[in-house]
Amino acid sequence: MKISEKWLRERVALDGIDTATLVEGLTMAGLEVDTTEPAGDDTIIAIDLTPNRGDCLGMDGITREVAAIFAREGVVPAPSAVSATHEQTFPVTVDAPADCPVYCGRVIEGVDNSRPAPDWLLARLESAGLRSVDAVVDITNYVMLETGQPLHAFDLDVLQGGIRVRRAKVGEKLRLLDGNEVELRADTLLICDEQAPLALAGVMGGEHSGVSATTSRVFLESAHFSPLSIAGQARSYGLSTDSSHRFERGVDAALPARAIERATELLLEITGGQAGPVTTTASAAHQPQRNPVQVRLPRLRRILELEDADDVLLAIFTRLGMQCAEEKGGDCSWQVTPPGWRFDIEREEDLIEEVARIKGYNTVGLSWPAGAGGALPVAERKLELPALRRHLAGRGFYEAITYSFVSPVTQQLLHPGEAAVQLANPISEDMSVMRLDLWSGLLGVLKTHQSRQSTRTRLFETGLVFLPDGELPKQPPRIGLLLAGNRHPRNCTNPPAATVDLFDLKGDIESLLALTGQADAFEFVAAQHPALHPGQTARILLNQSPVGWLGTLHPRIQDELELQGPVLLAELDQECLTTRRLPAYAPISRHPEVRRDLAVVVDSSVPADALLKTVREVAGSALRDLTVFDVYQGEGIEKERKSVAFTLTFQHSSHTLSEEEVTSALGRVLEKLRSEHGASVRS
Repeated sequence: MKISEKWLRERVALDGIDTATLVEGLTMAGLEVDTTEPAGDDTIIAIDLTPNRGDCLGMDGITREVAAIFAREGVVPAPSAVSATHEQTFPVTVDAPADCPVYCGRVIEGVDNSRPAPDWLLARLESAGLRSVDAVVDITNYVMLETGQPLHAFDLDVLQGGIRVRRAKVGEKLRLLDGNEVELRADTLLICDEQAPLALAGVMGGEHSGVSATTSRVFLESAHFSPLSIAGQARSYGLSTDSSHRFERGVDAALPARAIERATELLLEITGGQAGPVTTTASAAHQPQRNPVQVRLPRLRRILELEDADDVLLAIFTRLGMQCAEEKGGDCSWQVTPPGWRFDIEREEDLIEEVARIKGYNTVGLSWPAGAGGALPVAERKLELPALRRHLAGRGFYEAITYSFVSPVTQQLLHPGEAAVQLANPISEDMSVMRLDLWSGLLGVLKTHQSRQSTRTRLFETGLVFLPDGELPKQPPRIGLLLAGNRHPRNCTNPPAATVDLFDLKGDIESLLALTGQADAFEFVAAQHPALHPGQTARILLNQSPVGWLGTLHPRIQDELELQGPVLLAELDQECLTTRRLPAYAPISRHPEVRRDLAVVVDSSVPADALLKTVREVAGSALRDLTVFDVYQGEGIEKERKSVAFTLTFQHSSHTLSEEEVTSALGRVLEKLRSEHGASVRS
C-alpha cells in the first residue's frame, strides 16, 4: 500500500513529527515500511501490510491507525447523502446472499465522461501507483484508495433487464476488461444481467459493459463480498487486481453505502449528471458480526509488564475505534467490541497485541516466563527422528525440505491413475495437489541441482504424505532418500566416472535399518512399482508387512523430467524405524572361531536374501556371522542359474567346536537349501 505523506498530514495533526519519526512509529506498530520516496513536495511511503490488516488498504484506515499510534486527532470525512433528482433505478437480484450480503446500486444520468479528472485527484492516483483511465474510472479508483471499498461502474445503456448476482454456469465465458476471455468455473461468483455475465464479482469487470468516453448513463455498483467467495478467484484465472486484494482480506460491510455516496458526490462534481436513489439489497443474516471480546486488564499488564492505569489502556482501545464496557464482578474485566473494519480481533490475545502495538513493541517487558525445569523421561526403545537425520547426515546426505503441494503432472508420472487430494485454493497450477510420496519434491530438488552442474546428489527428506481416505486424508510420516551422480566426491583417489548404483542406496538403507537393532527382521523382495525400473525395484518388508520401496527411477520418467541418470529412490514409513530393540549383554567367547565357505548353485530368480534366511534357520545357535562374498553367472554355470558363495562363522560360548559339529551344521544347511531352493553344491 502506497500512501502520500502530504495527504496523510492533511487528515492527521502530525505537527512536530517528521518523516523519520512517522516511519519509525508505523514500524513499531507493526506496519512495516518498505520504502520512502520523495515526489516533488511530497513523500510516498510504501507500507507492507500483513494479510490481517485489510483495513489499512484505504486512506481512511491509515488515518485511523496513525491517529491512534501518535494519539493525535484524525479526520475521516463522512460524505453527506446525495439527494436523488430523478426516480430511475435498475433492479438487482442477489441469488447468493452468503457471498454478497450487501449490494448497493445507483443510476446516474447525464454523465459527461469526456471531462478530465482534476489534477489533485490524478496526483493522488499516481502517488498510489494507479494510472488514469477516464473520469468515471478514476473516481471509482480514488474512492477505493480513500475508503478501501472497491466500486465498479457499468454503462447502463448496454445492460439488459437487471443485475443478478449468481454463481457461474458451466461453459459460460466472459471477456474481461484486460481483453482476455476466460471460461468460467461453476464456483465463480458473477455479476450478470438477464443476458450474460458482466463481471467477475470483486475481481474485474467485463469488456462490453464497461464505461467509455461516450457513456452518458452509469450504473454505479458498491457491494460487500465475503472473503471466502473471492479468495483465490483472481489467482485461479491468472489475475491480480486491487479489488480482489481488498475483498480477499475483508472489507467493512458498512462501507458500500458510504462509498457510493462519496463516489456520487465526486461524479456529479466532476462529470456532471443527475443521481437517482440508492437501491440496497442486503441480507442481515449473512453480514459479518463483531462480537464482544473479554479482556482482563490485570492479565494484560502481567503479560506486557505495564503499570498503566485502566483509563490509559482503555483509551488505546477507544482510539482504535473499539467500544468498551466494564463487566460487573470486580475482576477488572472489560467487554471490548471491535469495529466493523477489524476482522482480525477475535480473542483476548488479539486485544493484548493491540495495546503492545500502539504503545510500541519496544515497551514490552523482556523477562522470561517462570516455570519448573526438569528433563522429561525418554523411552530407551524410542528412536527419535533427529537420530535418523544425524545418521543420514553422517553418511553424506543433505536434508531437503520441500512443499507438501506438488505438480499433478509429476505426481501422475510417479503414480499413474492414483487419486490425490486436490487443493481448493492452490498457490499455482504446479502446486495444486497434495503429495502421495516424498519423491516428487526430491526429484524437483535434483533437477535444480543438475541444472547448476551438480555432479553428486545425496538427499533425504522426512515429512507427511497425504493419501485420500474419505473426508480427511491419511497422513503417514515417511522418510525418503535420493541418490544420483558420482559415488564419491571427486578427488585424486576417486575415479570421477564411478556412479552410484542400486547397491549404494541399499547399503544406506541397511545402515538405517541397523539402528533399530533388528535389521534381520527386514527383507528386500523383488517387486514392481510404476515409478521404478523393472528388475531394479524392491519392496521392503518388516515381519512380512510392507514398509517401503527401493529402486531406480524408471528411464521413461527420467526422460520426461529431463534428469541425468541413474536416479535411485527409496521411501520408508517412519514408524518402522522409531522403535528399536535394546542391546543385551552377552559374554565374549574364549573359544576359537571356525569359518567355512560354501558355494551353491540355484536358479537366477532366487534372491540371496532368501538363501541367507534359510541358512540362519537351520545352522544352529553356534552360527555367529553369515556373509555373501561372491555371486557368479557365466562359464561353468548353467544358463538361468547362478552361484552364490557364503562365509559361515561358527563359535560356541562354552567349548571349542569339533569338526563333527561344524560338519553336521553344514549338512543341515545343504539339505535345507536343496529342499527349499533346489540348490546344489558348486564343484
